[in-house]
Parts: sequence; structure tokens; C-alpha cells
Amino acid sequence: VTRLSQDVREQLQKNTRYSPVDIESKWMDRWLEQDLFTPKEDKDNQDSYCIVLPPPNVTGSLHMGHALNASFQDLLIRLNRMRGKDTLWVCGTDHAGIATQNQVEKQIGREGTSRHELGRDEFEKRVWQWRDQYGSTIINQLKRLGCSLDYEGERFTLDEDYVRAVLRVFVNLYEKGYIYRDEYMVNWCTRCHTALSDLEVEHREDEDKFYYIRYPLKGEEGHLTIATARPETMLGDTAVAVNPNDGRYSKYIGKMVEVPLVKREIPVIADEYVDVEFGTGALKITPAHDPNDFEIGKKHGLQEINVFTPDGRINQEGGRFAGLSLDDARKQIVARLERDGLLERTEPYKHSVGTCYRCDTTIEPYISLQWFMRMDELARPAIEAVEDGRVKFHPERWADVYLDWMRSIRPWCISRQLWWGHRLPVWYCDECEEVIVREEPPTTCPRCGSAELTQEEDVMDTWFSSALWPFATLGWPGETARLDKFYPTDVLVTARDIIFLWVARMVMMGLEFPGDIPFSDVIINPTIMAKDGRRMSKSLGTGIDPLELVESYGADATRFGLMNMASTQDVRFADERIEMSRNFCNKIFNAARFVLLGVEDVEPEPSGATLADRWIQSRLQATAAEVGRQLDDYEFAEATRVLYRFVWNEFCDWYVETAKVRLYGDDPAAKRQVSGHLLHLLDNILRLLHPFVPFLTEELASMLPGDRGFLIHSPYPEGDEGARDLDAEAEMDRLMETVVSVRTLRNELRVPPRKEAKAV
Repeated sequence: VTRLSQDVREQLQKNTRYSPVDIESKWMDRWLEQDLFTPKEDKDNQDSYCIVLPPPNVTGSLHMGHALNASFQDLLIRLNRMRGKDTLWVCGTDHAGIATQNQVEKQIGREGTSRHELGRDEFEKRVWQWRDQYGSTIINQLKRLGCSLDYEGERFTLDEDYVRAVLRVFVNLYEKGYIYRDEYMVNWCTRCHTALSDLEVEHREDEDKFYYIRYPLKGEEGHLTIATARPETMLGDTAVAVNPNDGRYSKYIGKMVEVPLVKREIPVIADEYVDVEFGTGALKITPAHDPNDFEIGKKHGLQEINVFTPDGRINQEGGRFAGLSLDDARKQIVARLERDGLLERTEPYKHSVGTCYRCDTTIEPYISLQWFMRMDELARPAIEAVEDGRVKFHPERWADVYLDWMRSIRPWCISRQLWWGHRLPVWYCDECEEVIVREEPPTTCPRCGSAELTQEEDVMDTWFSSALWPFATLGWPGETARLDKFYPTDVLVTARDIIFLWVARMVMMGLEFPGDIPFSDVIINPTIMAKDGRRMSKSLGTGIDPLELVESYGADATRFGLMNMASTQDVRFADERIEMSRNFCNKIFNAARFVLLGVEDVEPEPSGATLADRWIQSRLQATAAEVGRQLDDYEFAEATRVLYRFVWNEFCDWYVETAKVRLYGDDPAAKRQVSGHLLHLLDNILRLLHPFVPFLTEELASMLPGDRGFLIHSPYPEGDEGARDLDAEAEMDRLMETVVSVRTLRNELRVPPRKEAKAV
């Protein structure tokens, strides 16, 4: 016979309401003290499970996307831990090159200095100090949410051994001919003073003007009218292009026109790229400041005249406009064109403008000497991995998005003009200009023997180092036990907007270096929108801090509510779902309190069963089996609904109510019988719910009779469809329908609840 301890009984009698604040920090501390999140790496247990946390920026704080993403991951980690697998959830943060450098530059700017005044070494020291002070913010917030990460093994993308992995990959790819240096048009941020990849450029619709400008013909009367949204770039024009099939302009091909204001003579060329329907059909060509013009310029051997400085001003090529900002230059150029009678007209024009993903500055196409990486050969095996099903996307449609991009992949600009990050392992010989690429700093030039070597100033794109995250965090390029056991990892949970920035590159790097896919399943988590359908954003005033939800409702209710609402790919946030989840947690607490205070002498294995007992035990098997299927299919929202219906509707509303008759009756045997069933059901319910609501379930499980240990390592109920009692379910369904009908009739007749019928 099992009895509830007196201490637990007194505790439950005292605590009549569920208070998340009282239990959440207590259980996180206990889990950490017992080192329950670190895998045992038992050689006898070959059944392993691993997820890598998408490393949040070291500058970051928890937002709603993080909270949902982390809730999904923790659910899977806790589930597989309870299924007996040696489980690792890799924890860590990303150094976040531009974002972190910008933060520290703002900080030292308030002190009246700049990074250039400090110098590179001193500035890097300041960034490390900033990281040490603020870098753990988001990790602590993940603890608050209940995430069972391997905090003891926390990684950082600038850890010494991680740097070694990054250098190994860079040098290897350079030696294979994938990495090269070239002068090419890049996306340039004039605020951050660095190149950006295409994927780091965000786009917005701008209301602008289309300017119709006359370019006088040289040596004869007349002019060609071109239309442009950027008159300031005309300072660098080197041709006007027309379509060879456009009869309006065929007689002008080969003639010369004069660029207004700068008086430069440029040719009229023919190129089929020109759209005869766009603008006037005559296109000004500025090879140094437009990617399409750059390609046309290469094709026709045109001069590339750069008229911008790296900080977004007109340079000396702009003559009288030199030193002006681009906006001011536009205003003055338009005014002079108007004065000289060369501006025919303007029209409203809506177009897409590229902006820096970090500072929102307008991106300038800019010719610069950069380091690039050829991607086409690396992409082929990564395409095959998705096509043959080794890597699966959930929902499946995201595989098509991945494949479409990979099949048209372009070279990746991997150099950044920053100081914070992985500095390129490239040195230049000051004597003979030899380029030296090594993991270790060279002492002399291998070509001429000179010791006068200068290291490349640029650092790598942050996404280059994070592409190694699934294997570099496990010890690669070393042959570690963790790498052997946990790579490939099992699942990646991430957002749609970094499928190209991160997911695709991890697949390519994983196949190229460890030689295997980095994960087998990619779950693209839903995007949580504001209530009005707009994206969540602090600047728009539509953001919701998940930690405020945790403070108000508790971590368990926040997790369960977010997972419950995340059934589609675009979810409008509904705080009523969080409130519903808080009520659900209260219901669980009250039901458990009723059971634990109501039972006394309990048989370890309940014997005998009424119809209600057989029905609820059958429904438990069905629920456990259904939840298992939904979780295996990553249908997290549906799993929450199945559990909610079983716990609230079937267990609490029906079974507990029927159990009260025996529990409070005079038959000791019946009381022991129903007590056994209640405890058995409560035990299974807590284990089923634990991956979703870990704090509350661990608290309640600790009150169950017997020495059970931590719920976190208890076996997860799998459910057995073959053990269902379908006859009991059918009979109970009929009984419940009858009861509901009677209740409905009494309500319609306004019969008082306590008034009994005189005859049946």
C-alpha cells in the first residue's frame, strides 16, 4: 500500500492556487545542479538524439520568434530524453559581426571616440568586454523559458577551437579553387562601410520620381531622352544603350551623346537587355553603380567610373559636386538640369530599394575588391540531399523554395570590411605581392623570402562561420567522441528567412567537410504576426516581449499557448490562447491537488475496473498513441489540442467527477480501487505533458507517492492502440450523450441543479 507523505499533504493544503513564480526558478536550479541537461555519452547507449540551437546573436534579446522556436526544440529534446535517448541540445551564441560592432561603436561614440582612434587591437578588446558583459543575456532568458540546453557546453563562434575550424575550412576551400579574390560589384552599406551578400539586403517599396533627362547628340542637332530614378549616377555614365530591334533608335547606334553637366562624350550602343517598353527605351549605362549596367559594361568593354566614396558622398570624379552627400547631389544636379533646359519632366515612380539588414541604410551597388566563394559545385550534392530525401523539410513546400534558390546560386561575397569577426587568413607580400593563404601566420614569403608581410584587414561574413555550426560545435576538425556520436544531428528548427543564409550553407559545408548531411529534418517554424497581421517589430510598436508573457502567465502557459496557436505558417498572435493555457495549467494543478489530497491507501497496481475506469484507461492509450504520432510528424499544435481535450474534457470533466462517488463513499475497497486508477492516470498525464509544460509537471510529479526521481528522465507514455477497450469507449460515449441530453433538458426547463427527479 502506498501513502502520500505528510509533508506533501500539508504543502497541498497550504497551496490552494498554482503560482508559476514559486516553482520555475526552483526547478531550473535543481535540474542544473544535477547536470540533467548534459548527455551522459554512455558508450553502451548508441541511441542518440541531437539538436543544435540556431545561435542567437550575442547582441540579442529573446523575441517571440525565439520563444516559439525554442519551445519546439525543447519539446523535442525532452521527448527524446524521456524516450531513453542520450540527448544533446547544443547551446551557444554567434559573434554577429556587424550587429556587435555597431553596438560597441555606438558605445565608444558616446565616450567621444571612434574605433579608428582606438585602433584595431584596442577596439577588439572593447568588443570582448562588451560580449562578456552582455553576451549571456539571451541564454539566461532561454533558461527562464525552461529550455533544457547543455549550458555546461555553451559554445561561441569565436571560441579558440571554433576559430581553428573556420580557418581550416577557408584554407581548404581556397586550395580547392572555390575561394578567390576579384573586383566585382557588391552591395555596399555606406553606414557600416562593408560589403553585404545579396541575402543580407532587405527590400522596401519607395515612392520616388522618374527623371526624364536630355542627352545632347554630339556633332548634330537633337538629343536622346533617358529616364532614371537616380540622376546622381549620371556623373559616372559611360554609354547609352538601346535595343537593336527598336526602330526608334537604330539610326543612333554608334553615334555619340554628351552627358549633361560633366560634358563627357559617350557612345550609343545596342544591347538586347534594354526593355523597349521601360522608360523611353534608351538606357543610361553606369557600370560602376548598377549591377545590370556592370554586366553590360563588361560585355561592351566600357569604362567603369566610380563617383561615390565608401561613406556615400560624391568623389572627385563628380567635379563641382564632389563632397556632397548623394541626396544633396541629386537635388543640385536636378536643379542644374532644370536651369539648363535638360530636364524634360518628372513622374511618380514606385520601386524596390535595397537596405542594409542591420542599419536600414540604402544599399549602393559599388565596385570593390572582395573575396568570393564559388557555390555551384558545392550546391550540387546539397541539391541531391534534398531531392533524394536525406534532408526533409517540414512543411514540404519549403523544399521547393530551397531547391529553386540552389539551382540558380551565385558566387557569395564572403569578405566584410569590419574588425569584429574571423579575420581572413590571408597575407600579402609587400615585396612581390604574393598572396599567401595559411591557417598559421607565415613568417616569410614562400616566393621571394621577404619577411615584410601584411595581413588582410577584412573579416569573414558571419554566415560563413555559422555554416559550420552543426559540426564545429561538436569538435571538428578533431575526431571527438561527441562528433562521432551526435553528427549528423537529427533536427534543425529554424525560420523561413534564413533558409538560404544558413540552412543551405550548412548542408553544403556538412557534405563537403565531415562528409555527411548536418541534419535529417528541417522544421520551418511559423512566423508569429501581430494581431492586425503586421510583422512583430519594436519600431512599428507591434512587438510583444515573450518575457512579459512569462512574468504574467508563467513559462509553461507561454510555451503551451505559443505551440497551440502555431498551426499554420503565418500566425496572428492571440493573447487569449496564452490565457487559455494559463487556465489549463490551473486545471492541471487543481486536478492533481484533488487526486493527491483525495487518495489515502493506494494499491501499487489498481485492481478491478468499472466502466468509467475501463473507458478512461482506453482513452489514455488512444491519447498517448495519437500524441506520439503527432510529435513524430512535428504537428506540435495538434498534439497540444489532443492533450488539452483528454486532460480537460475526458479526465477532469468526466472521469474525476465519476471518481468522486467512490472516493468519498463508504466502500474502502472501491476507494482503494479508484485511488489507484487516479494516481496511475495522473502519473501518465504528467509524463505526457512534461515536454510541453516542464515546470508544473515536475513539481506535481515530485509529490506523487514513491521514489520516482526526476520526471525529466521518466519514460514517455507511448500508448498502445491494441490495448484500447473499444466496447467501453462506445458504451461510455452513449452514457455521456445521455447525461448531456438530460442536462440540456433540465437547463431548458429551468430545473434547479439540486432538484432530483421523483421517478425515472
